Amino acid sequence: MNVSVIGAGLAGSEAAWQLARRGAHVTLLEMKPQKKNPAHVTDDFAELCCSNSLRSDQLENAAGLLKEELRRLGSLVIACADETRVEAGGALAVDRQGFSALVTERIKACPNITVIPGEVTELPEGEVLVASGPLTSDALAERLQVLLGTDTALHFYDAAAPLIAADSVDMDHAWLGSRYGKGSADYVNCPMNKEEYDAFWQALTAAEEAPVHGFEDQKVFEGCMPVEVMARRGHDTLLYGPLKPRGLDDPRTGRWPYAVVQLRRDNADGSVYNLVGFQTHLKFPEQKRVFSMIPALHRAEFLRYGVMHRNTFLDSPRLLDRYYRLKKEPRVTFAGQMTGVEGYVESCASGYLAAVELTRRLRGLPPLDFPRETAIGALGLYVCDQSVVRFQPMNVNFGIMPPLDHRVKGKRDKNTEISLRSLHIIDDLREEALR
Repeated sequence: MNVSVIGAGLAGSEAAWQLARRGAHVTLLEMKPQKKNPAHVTDDFAELCCSNSLRSDQLENAAGLLKEELRRLGSLVIACADETRVEAGGALAVDRQGFSALVTERIKACPNITVIPGEVTELPEGEVLVASGPLTSDALAERLQVLLGTDTALHFYDAAAPLIAADSVDMDHAWLGSRYGKGSADYVNCPMNKEEYDAFWQALTAAEEAPVHGFEDQKVFEGCMPVEVMARRGHDTLLYGPLKPRGLDDPRTGRWPYAVVQLRRDNADGSVYNLVGFQTHLKFPEQKRVFSMIPALHRAEFLRYGVMHRNTFLDSPRLLDRYYRLKKEPRVTFAGQMTGVEGYVESCASGYLAAVELTRRLRGLPPLDFPRETAIGALGLYVCDQSVVRFQPMNVNFGIMPPLDHRVKGKRDKNTEISLRSLHIIDDLREEALR
């Protein structure tokens, strides 16, 4: 079995690993280091271009469920994330560079995977899994457009938050703590009073943005919205979003502040922090000027400014089946954010499922249909759901999974039962899935 995988991001790395461990000979085609897109910083695979958080690791959260499913199914990406995690309360956050380096090391050490660097401009012959990502190079995008048709590619914009040096945070104006005191004190909390917030909000809404071709506020993805776009929706919008003070007791007053900016570790050493929820496309000098108005960040050293980029995705319900396979040309499979799954773990899940089904088909085995009661199955079924008229990128959520057949009091308890139902199914399928 010979399979070409295009792209060594989260989806491509996961897919290549799963194909190889099932006996396929994989040619992994990755344009780095010869060519990089605007969001790339390192030469490593599975680079995390936005946040270093893979979101919640709790079973009452759908993202936590999806991660646990992938753990039990032998995911490379989740294993590497667990090995390079940094403390982030109930979330799975990783040392950004350590994580990507570990994925790269494991991929390159696999005897069934041959890595060929350089830009791909034509689809290879034979079986192909395209995981070139939402920032697919122009040449490959044009080739895919010919294959798919004229009205099949859509796009939206997302953004990354700035990174700052930990020792530049003024801890006289901040404290370490977690919301409601749950878990360890993994976040630096930077409070603002009403006067400070009002001045910050005014400056943020009037700050000068970097030009991004074709960008309009309505084209941003809600889950990665620039903080300035959110601020323009109203004075209090940020107070119910990334600056929400609820559950954060300031030890100096014993009360919740008016607003709180949270910082989360971005590396294992704790020398780099990112501004949680501060995705932005402000010009770099404006980021320094406005974000330095936060009292704890008045002398902040910015190690990386926030950036915005265009993400391209397919009209998947019209193009793909539940295995992320192209209906009109089944030798071509897609995976990752370009299919319309949104998020690191979701990209990994699509790469896993696509690879498992591709190898089963090549070995003459029947499909292994993960049902809608599982997060990995529900995500694949959403992507191919032709009843979705206006298709938009989707994070995993319990809303795309069937409800329980009995009533449970409390949202957390209900979600936990949905997760336990799913994991029981995963455990039953696990032996077959690992074949």
